[in-house]
Amino acid sequence: MKEILAIIRMNMMNRTKTALSEAGISSITAGSVLGRGKGLVDLQLLKGAEKGYEEAISQLGQSNRLIPKRILIIVVPNKLVKKTVKTIMKVNKTGKQGDGIICVMPCLDAVRVRTGESGDEVLDDV
Repeated sequence: MKEILAIIRMNMMNRTKTALSEAGISSITAGSVLGRGKGLVDLQLLKGAEKGYEEAISQLGQSNRLIPKRILIIVVPNKLVKKTVKTIMKVNKTGKQGDGIICVMPCLDAVRVRTGESGDEVLDDV
């Protein structure tokens, strides 16, 4: 089994959740986080630069502002890893900086607290 950690744009959360559910992956954990990737871009400066304002264009890349994002944590059996990653990518890929990141990590075990079941039987199985 694997743990998939995805950091996506705030406004993509509902579409991502719906797409995962339609793909048969209904068990997710989500939260709000702050962060930034390689592109140190202030959104206000980016908007100004897109409108052609020279001041904004000259200041791009000088901001250290953290951007609000959503984090998804999904634990799936090995056979669903590719499907889960492809689903997240399909919904969130715009080709612009800030689309997010997906990390796939090993998960040694999962235990359902209510019943004590463990392993793949506690996970989505499509």
